[in-house]
Amino acid sequence: MASDVPKLGWTCGVAAAQAWEDRTIPEISRFFGIIIRMFAEAGGPHHRAHFHVYYQGHDAVFGIGPVELLAGSMPRPQQRLVEAWAMAHEVELGLDWDRLQGGLPPMPIDPLR
Repeated sequence: MASDVPKLGWTCGVAAAQAWEDRTIPEISRFFGIIIRMFAEAGGPHHRAHFHVYYQGHDAVFGIGPVELLAGSMPRPQQRLVEAWAMAHEVELGLDWDRLQGGLPPMPIDPLR
């Protein structure tokens, strides 16, 4: 199952890889076949608020504030959908990031409709 671990070239750490393998990474939204997840490693090396996106074998990391692709790749139409969704929910994404840093689970965010 380790071959399923995302290889984004962005530091996610051993705990994140194990969470992916265990499928325990919290999902915060899902729309048009796109899955949005956010997690934090307790005391981990995350320096910037971000979320992970998965779509048909593609995976990417997007930063929050400003919303931008940090690592990985998505087909252009799906990347634009994710960017539009993230810009519309930037405050909620920031609140979820803060919850995770405080040891709380993230709250679901409405999908793009």
